[in-house]
Amino acid sequence: MKCFDLPRGRTLVVVEGDITRLKVDAIVNPANSLMIMGGGVAGAIKRAGGGEIEEEAMRKAPVPVGEAIATSAGRLPSKAVIHAPTMERPAMRIGLENAEKATLAALRVASQLGYESIAFPAMGAGVGGLSVYDAFHSMARLVRDYGGARPRMVVFVAWGLDSYREALRAVEDSLGSEGSTCRGLQIYL
Repeated sequence: MKCFDLPRGRTLVVVEGDITRLKVDAIVNPANSLMIMGGGVAGAIKRAGGGEIEEEAMRKAPVPVGEAIATSAGRLPSKAVIHAPTMERPAMRIGLENAEKATLAALRVASQLGYESIAFPAMGAGVGGLSVYDAFHSMARLVRDYGGARPRMVVFVAWGLDSYREALRAVEDSLGSEGSTCRGLQIYL
């Protein structure tokens, strides 16, 4: 786990692990506009948190790319799930601009709700077809430049050691910093 200092007293954390086990205010689901939570991160969130997350999200569908909604977190340790569509329909290939729009939409919703901490997977990687490196490289720049004071802590979660190494390299390249050891940070149950 590495921490990076950002403007306005904020912190970016890069960690390897399971996003559904994080104790943060909100985790982000890189959703589709229909809010169908079938595979990938969405499927993992639904399995760990319960079907009520998908049911609540689907009642608010369709949600266009570039907007986001928050739902309860079911059995997850987080307070909420922010569903930020990267694609219109399930299993679509996307461009980096969709991942960027979804990232900004999730940050806006977290800020509006007063959340102090939010965790993101690699938006648009996996099903969307983007590389972990490209997703996190762009996301790090967006998080650094985001004008809101909240969330104060943004966590990038990579699934598996190889993805973690790619995420760390992407963030270091994007921010021009190697980060530091996170001291006293407890984000896992």
